[in-house]
Amino acid sequence: MVIRYDAPLNLLVSTKGHPFDKPAFFGMFDDMRGMTWTHVEQPATAALMSPEGASDFDALLFYDVPGLQFKTPKAPNLIEPSETFKTGFRGLLNAGKPMVFLHHAVAGWPLWDDYAEAIGTRFFYQPGRYKGRAYPDSGYLFPVDFTLTPEGDHPVTQGLGSFTLTDELYLMDMLEDDIVPLLRADYAFEQANFYSAANALEARMWTRDGWDHGPGTNLIAWARAAGNSPTVTILCGNDAGTYGNENFRKLLRNAIDWVTSEDAAQWAKAR
Repeated sequence: MVIRYDAPLNLLVSTKGHPFDKPAFFGMFDDMRGMTWTHVEQPATAALMSPEGASDFDALLFYDVPGLQFKTPKAPNLIEPSETFKTGFRGLLNAGKPMVFLHHAVAGWPLWDDYAEAIGTRFFYQPGRYKGRAYPDSGYLFPVDFTLTPEGDHPVTQGLGSFTLTDELYLMDMLEDDIVPLLRADYAFEQANFYSAANALEARMWTRDGWDHGPGTNLIAWARAAGNSPTVTILCGNDAGTYGNENFRKLLRNAIDWVTSEDAAQWAKAR
């Protein structure tokens, strides 16, 4: 893997839409050497989503949930991105801007299929559609202990063996199959082990009544070429215990280093 060391890597970190432990989360990036980072919250992030707006950043990390306005115990309002945002985001993919999607970011922009396609999946807070096909609401479970095992040999998992986390897991489908598997979890991703996201938004946490979901993916991390952009998605990252985990921090830093490498840029263009 070829990484540029001529100047500190500059990372944009986008948040908003889901509660999290801010001191612990931002502490991860403070501890990453050879890197600077800038925090922006949605909807301000949207103004930077174009090749020109994001030109100062070497990579974009999304830990946000744009496109949803939660109204528990009522169903959330779903918001479609503006045409300006769509054009800008497509421009970023065409330009090859490196991206990392973390944990609940996979629920972003539920009315815009291009966003889920760039990630490879979508967490459905309520039943929805993707490319004309209906999907049930996704499932959640936390806290849960599980072991992560790298698949194959990839720079993102370099230096990592199997390791355990106590974090949140999702029951969901991979929507695209053109991905590179990086980590799998040793857990049974079946409806009986998870709870309905739609029920939770109706203030009925920890229930699955009226919910029907088939087996889900056990993939926890993967790489994908979205347009000309190398991207990595990591589904864990729910709380301070994970933020402080040495293996998770290594995984996240490896992902940032890889997507910003020349190797990853050439890989994405070739795919």
